Amino acid sequence: MVTVPAVVVAAPASGSGKTTVATGLIGALRRAGHTVAPFKVGPDFIDPGYHTLAAGRAGRNLDPVLVGEDLIGPLYAHGAAGTDIAVIEGVMGLFDGRIDSGTRMPASGSSAHVAALLGAPVILVVDARGQGQSIAALLQGFSTFDTATRIAGVVLNRVGSARHEQVLRQACEQTGVPVLGVVPRTDALELPSRYLGLVPAIEYDAYGRRARDAVEAMTALIARHVDLGAVFGLARSRVADLAWDPSANVSEPVTEQITVALAAGKAFSFGYPEHAELLHACGAHVKEFDPLVDPLPDNTDAVLLPGGFPEQFAAELSGNDVARGQISALAAAGAPIHAECAGLLYLVCELDGHRMCGVLAGSARFTHHLTLGYRDAVAVADSPLYPAGQRVVGHEFHRTAVTFTDTYQPAWMYRGQHADTVRDGAVHGGVHASYLHTHPAATPEAVVRFVAHAARKTRLAG
Repeated sequence: MVTVPAVVVAAPASGSGKTTVATGLIGALRRAGHTVAPFKVGPDFIDPGYHTLAAGRAGRNLDPVLVGEDLIGPLYAHGAAGTDIAVIEGVMGLFDGRIDSGTRMPASGSSAHVAALLGAPVILVVDARGQGQSIAALLQGFSTFDTATRIAGVVLNRVGSARHEQVLRQACEQTGVPVLGVVPRTDALELPSRYLGLVPAIEYDAYGRRARDAVEAMTALIARHVDLGAVFGLARSRVADLAWDPSANVSEPVTEQITVALAAGKAFSFGYPEHAELLHACGAHVKEFDPLVDPLPDNTDAVLLPGGFPEQFAAELSGNDVARGQISALAAAGAPIHAECAGLLYLVCELDGHRMCGVLAGSARFTHHLTLGYRDAVAVADSPLYPAGQRVVGHEFHRTAVTFTDTYQPAWMYRGQHADTVRDGAVHGGVHASYLHTHPAATPEAVVRFVAHAARKTRLAG
């Protein structure tokens, strides 16, 4: 078994330029003739969109909080198959991860945690603005804080001048950390952002033209200012696990012709590639549709509504009466519908005054309060996805609120930040809708159950 070598691109803190360096590195290595596997640490859905454009293959996530430590190696091997190097963009600061009552360091789910699980070296991206010799103390601290984390090199970002570079290099020499690149300050790569991070690549003009231009600019910048040969030479991994195989999680695919409509496009861009792979392994035909403009695919048996930014496109979603009516009719017939976050907002009666599907009685509105964090949740009621009592770890990340005007069993219950009990979402007929994002590889039996439910409905209808 050949282990694909990897580098983890991390930083002391958010805002240091990790996405620019990681995306540019992916594109520059690809341009140099390498086949690159792109990954992102954590539950983030936005950065992988840029990684996908740079690599020409799906960006994937590695999150030991969502899937458990034991699945990180297999998911890595699955995503890196057929490549010769993997570039893994970290999350927040190098040692930042899940916030809980424990004292584990590095924190669970951090970039350092994933680097240790893979046996991969870390390239530290440091925003050098406003500092000179002090960078030596920063590098010394990060290099020695955790013996399981190997800082193999530094990329000095946003360097102001040749003199600035000279001072920084001299300071880095004192720590023994090699300088792999010096990236100058530039305003040309300032990507637009909103309340949950960067604007997703798919939202750019002409479905990605501006995003592609931005990725090409990042690629050119990193190709000019980072030593690609040195990066490739230091890449390592000790993953010896067999690759995750979606079919291994399915004992018997359905024999019926089951079509799962997967919402996609600008309003529903938050999903994991493993979800569609598991649906295919279950025997389902997965057909994407854009709820902004498309009707449901012909002969739809089940609907998957992932996360995204419906609040940005509420008027357009409301204007597609056909899709809204079709989803409402499917729900009334008991078809399985799995909705996460954006999907939940789409299923209520109205979102910020715009009519939605009306499957669940209630309304949704945008707020200025950020709800964020991992949740240890338990399923309250049987649904097409989970039996009552099923425990999962999910992630919540939104600035909206839903108010139901009817009584439903919640999809999940969990302990809130202040030890209160939170009731999230709703189970109603074949609908399972909530704010919680889960990773399908962690609970593949939920996907199997979802498709089997659709197959039973098809048999009964036939």
